[in-house]
Amino acid sequence: MQIDLNADLGEGCDNDEMLLTLVSSANIACGWHAGDANTMRRSVRWAIQNDVAIGAHPSFPDRENFGRSAMQLPPEEIISAMLYQLGALDAIVRAEGGRMVHVKPHGALYNQAAKDVLLAQAICSAVHTFNPQLALFGLAGSELINAARQTGLTAIEEVFADRAYNADGSLVRRTLPGAMIEDEAQAIAQTMSLVKDKQVTALDGSIVKVNAQTVCLHGDGAHALAFARQIRARLSSERIAVHAPS
Repeated sequence: MQIDLNADLGEGCDNDEMLLTLVSSANIACGWHAGDANTMRRSVRWAIQNDVAIGAHPSFPDRENFGRSAMQLPPEEIISAMLYQLGALDAIVRAEGGRMVHVKPHGALYNQAAKDVLLAQAICSAVHTFNPQLALFGLAGSELINAARQTGLTAIEEVFADRAYNADGSLVRRTLPGAMIEDEAQAIAQTMSLVKDKQVTALDGSIVKVNAQTVCLHGDGAHALAFARQIRARLSSERIAVHAPS
């Protein structure tokens, strides 16, 4: 067995350099919700040094709220926003001698696109226009995954080590109790269930089937490094290899 471990980076946290020794894919903020040109360049260099697959982490234009505010923007505006952010990161990656291989939307853009067909289609249209060889990371079983496949992109279904799930496979909103998993043992147990059994126990106790192709470890969490180390060690003990999607 093998699985990809990804982390959202370049968001102003102190964990990035260490996390890049533990994950196989990095989603680097493109400046619209967090980060800037220097942060992007530094993150890209660390990723290249650790042979970590580099991806863009574009957002709604919402720096004030870390990209977590819901927005209703026209498809053309979404496409322009995506192209702008992908181009910015790609320029830095190329200048540093690397290659951008995937895209993972951030925050509200990601969560809305999981259910909003038109938004999902606009995101995928932009990615395909920019570079049809880029893979698209989206919530497992979501409309974003469906749109990626319909657009002809490689869709990578993502699951979360430290987020609680609803019975429909969506993520529990961060503002609700129990949305974030703070206990290491619980995060590890959830990860192993997702990876080995392709299922997760929702907040209401129901069992949700998921297709786990990549596991997100949030770089901004208080326990990010501890979770990453423990999960990586557990995967190793179970003889599950950690590799970026090929």
